[in-house]
Amino acid sequence: MGGETRVGNERDQRLIVVTGASGFIGTALCAHLRARKLPFIGTVRQMTKGMASDLEPVGDLAQLSDAALEDVVGGADAVVHLAGRAHVMVEADRNPARAYAEANVDVTRRLASAAANTGVKRFVLASSVKVSGERSDAGRPFRPDDAPNPQDAYARSKLAAEQAMFDAVGESNIVVAALRLPLVYGRNARGNFARLVQLVASGRRLPLASIRNRRSLLYVGNLIEALEAALVSPTPLAGVHFVADAESVSTPDLVRAIAHAWKVKPRLFAMPVPLLRVTGLLTGRSGVVARLTDSLEVDTSSFRAATRWTPRWPLDAALLRAASPHRTAASDPAF
Repeated sequence: MGGETRVGNERDQRLIVVTGASGFIGTALCAHLRARKLPFIGTVRQMTKGMASDLEPVGDLAQLSDAALEDVVGGADAVVHLAGRAHVMVEADRNPARAYAEANVDVTRRLASAAANTGVKRFVLASSVKVSGERSDAGRPFRPDDAPNPQDAYARSKLAAEQAMFDAVGESNIVVAALRLPLVYGRNARGNFARLVQLVASGRRLPLASIRNRRSLLYVGNLIEALEAALVSPTPLAGVHFVADAESVSTPDLVRAIAHAWKVKPRLFAMPVPLLRVTGLLTGRSGVVARLTDSLEVDTSSFRAATRWTPRWPLDAALLRAASPHRTAASDPAF
């Protein structure tokens, strides 16, 4: 599995365990580790058609016993915890706070404890910029030491997951880190990025030309190289950090970059931002308008200083890679 070596029932001590290996980020990370010949095990709930044969089905992490979780991570050198309940745009659960707590907080606490109990050296949690808030002030990116300001059940669960991770490891020797990520984009991305690409590629006119915001984004190819840097840095990464592309971008410039990558003409027209906000309020889409008009920037200097990582792909090049129909999993497995 995943290129790891075994001696009897013992795993190679360089082994990396990746939870949520079938997700957007997990698929890219496992492909990258596979291409780099770094031994890993990617855990999934169950195997489905099209999944890589070297993944390991373990069931729902929330349903596993503590002993079973220790078996999942036991013998590994590092754990990258990507599994969890993602932000849901249209909520169907009657108790979303409980659903987020069970999937994000409880599992993280128990998995981090299992890792500490079995001698894992590094534990990296994928968290969210939403822990810090929904918008940053102009010219003042979020920093790791800012007071958290989660605004919804998902963000509160990610903050609680971070705290649970730090509490669970106690005085053990494991080193734990939470990476707060902005919107992650790339080929096969879903959610807000996919919706925006669909709108731009369809040639729809968008009333976004007057927006003057700045938003941090994160190309999945940059992210997986950042995760590798966190796993192999000589000094284990600890604490809370932000990871993002080198440059933030305005919404109109993002639309233009997407249009260039998808070989269509950007169809932007100007509508005053206050009118956009009113329209969003009247149509019940205030959140969508806020994400398009507000700034949300992060300061990645602590992560870059700790790992010496620098993002390799600028926005234009990343979008061209995401848009290219000629890139396949075989020729470019990671992104």
